[in-house]
Amino acid sequence: MPRPIAIFIVYLFFMSFTSYFPGVASSILRLPDSSPTQSRDFRRAHSLGDSYNFDPRDGWTTLNATYIPQNGSSTLQSRSNEVKSKSGNEKFAVSGIANSLKALSEFVGVTITWYTGHDLLNPSCWANSGWSPTDESFVCALTLDGWETKPKCFDFLELCNKDKKCVYVRVVDSCAGCAVGSKHVDLTQAAFKQLASLDEGTLTIQMRLTAAPRKALWIYDIWGPWV
Repeated sequence: MPRPIAIFIVYLFFMSFTSYFPGVASSILRLPDSSPTQSRDFRRAHSLGDSYNFDPRDGWTTLNATYIPQNGSSTLQSRSNEVKSKSGNEKFAVSGIANSLKALSEFVGVTITWYTGHDLLNPSCWANSGWSPTDESFVCALTLDGWETKPKCFDFLELCNKDKKCVYVRVVDSCAGCAVGSKHVDLTQAAFKQLASLDEGTLTIQMRLTAAPRKALWIYDIWGPWV
């Protein structure tokens, strides 16, 4: 049978098949849906969802925080901030959020500031990685001494300013200027700006430990080398 005739017969068969079984045909022809993980944008703030709320009835704890002025001064001013934290059992995982990572702990109150310039160079979590974050990275430095339960190097944290502005960051450095014993998270500018204006300088928010992204989702520019 000549090839053009064979192709025409196959075409007629296919058209007849689709007219009698449109549902089956459409499922065969439909392209695979994009994976939800492929649509994740870890550079933008996300929400915990409408069903989540930091309730004042959950109680307040007092946190000794350190304010680091943004004018370059090295003077540290101690102050006491009231930070709302969840108490009792809590549902760690939040379902239905496209860009969520699995939560591994409850939320605790922390103070955040931001850092830039030469302070970004040579992060202490690597002996010699050859990589340093920039203002556009999503990483942080934690209190150097006295925070006994602080996350470890390379842990991922979810930071939330209330329940509508949350961001993920990776621990890559220590903050020598943060007050001893304070629960202090010093952020890169890009991460801080997703939670508040840089002009605020310092504020108290909620933090919890999360699982790291899968290697297939890894973004070198914002998190540094895979470990």
